[in-house]
Amino acid sequence: MLNLRPSTEADVPAITAIYAHHVLHGTGTFETTAPAEAEMAARRADVLAKGLPYLVADQGGRVLGFAYCQWFKPRPAYRFSAEDSIYLDPDAAGQRIGNKLLGELTRQAEAVGLRKLIAVIGDSDNVRSIGVHRAVGFRHVGTIESCGWKFGRWLDIVLMEKSLGEGNRTAPEPQPK
Repeated sequence: MLNLRPSTEADVPAITAIYAHHVLHGTGTFETTAPAEAEMAARRADVLAKGLPYLVADQGGRVLGFAYCQWFKPRPAYRFSAEDSIYLDPDAAGQRIGNKLLGELTRQAEAVGLRKLIAVIGDSDNVRSIGVHRAVGFRHVGTIESCGWKFGRWLDIVLMEKSLGEGNRTAPEPQPK
């Protein structure tokens, strides 16, 4: 049975391994060197220190994916908008785990007062990530062509967004950290 839950320090090795696979073999992230476990732990701690969700999907104690959101930009006016990140173990592809994980991240992001989630999807050919975001209610708002260089080719980024809660219809309350 799939369990969606807050990540723990014990999940960091699995999170690091999943992310390393995508850094080394995929175009969903534009990083080119896989971060060490200590760096991934520090990134996770930074997200949690801001009061933002950092989730894992596990099945039988095995982490099959992770998702979190981080401020879209560091300036204070952006504090109600966050960028989501979601990565799955390659063995978990095609099982709708991404839809469930991103759906739960969206619910938790709204619960902490966010009003907008933004997806910055690496590679316009990344149809799985685009599809997962669309299935959870994100809409396409643009493509920035040829802004990344990885694996000997230019890569686009696809921008998608999802309004949360009252969106821009009311002033945001409660305010996230």
